[in-house]
Amino acid sequence: MELLDEHRCFSGQQQRWRHHSQALNCAMTFSIFLPPETDAPPPVLYWLSGLTCTDENFTTKAGAQRVAAELGIALVMPDTSPRGDEVADAEGYDLGKGAGFYLNATVAPWASHYRMYDYLRDELPKVIAENFKVADRCAISGHSMGGHGALIMALKNPGRFRSVSAFAPIVNPSAVPWGKKAFTAYLGEDEIQWHQWDSCALLEKADPAHAIPTLVDQGDSDPFFGEQLQPERLDDAARKAGWPLTLRMQPGYDHSYYFIATFIEEHLRFHAQHLR
Repeated sequence: MELLDEHRCFSGQQQRWRHHSQALNCAMTFSIFLPPETDAPPPVLYWLSGLTCTDENFTTKAGAQRVAAELGIALVMPDTSPRGDEVADAEGYDLGKGAGFYLNATVAPWASHYRMYDYLRDELPKVIAENFKVADRCAISGHSMGGHGALIMALKNPGRFRSVSAFAPIVNPSAVPWGKKAFTAYLGEDEIQWHQWDSCALLEKADPAHAIPTLVDQGDSDPFFGEQLQPERLDDAARKAGWPLTLRMQPGYDHSYYFIATFIEEHLRFHAQHLR
């Protein structure tokens, strides 16, 4: 691994690293905030960012480090897609680099690199465990496309995470334009294959015995609210599945990092309760 950047931050360390990913067949970067050292290694919160983002958006805009330092939580921020000259891309912002959708692509030319699910489930946690003094307790959160990623990671891996939260997540990608475009490209035309990457579809088969506390915040002034996000679908699916979801509509808030910065402290304290 190569250390790219390091800064003292709230008596902890904010770092950025590059490593070769076997899952993605390319070099990847991730950011990590390590809280002040104590006798006990800190639990980890994974943060998944949205379309067009890198590992640095949350790091520089959310203002999460102060509370993470207080609570003794390490923050891990991966990139949103594979990168490099050999990696397939598209002209639009919502497909290709910066738009990995946290799944395993099965269709050419995407399948050779776009395996973000395997990277997040297996490879990155191993890299973190082998190179940093952290506990094995973890939680996951994300925004928009990353909210979708956080939810499917939690639903597809019972017992892995203590809690999950999301800001303005794409909850039913099989049924909205962003998801339909990405899933058709990455997975092909068979919509049955899409359901394994769709939170609402996964909730239909979820075992309530494996349910974990779930918090979702959605701004009612979000321009993507009606067409792309539709959190009421997740709320309905969770209620039918007996899944403990708290959905909070936040008046006047949009889709930006100002929204995330406003409520990130509440999300961190929510996760801290379950990471103890």
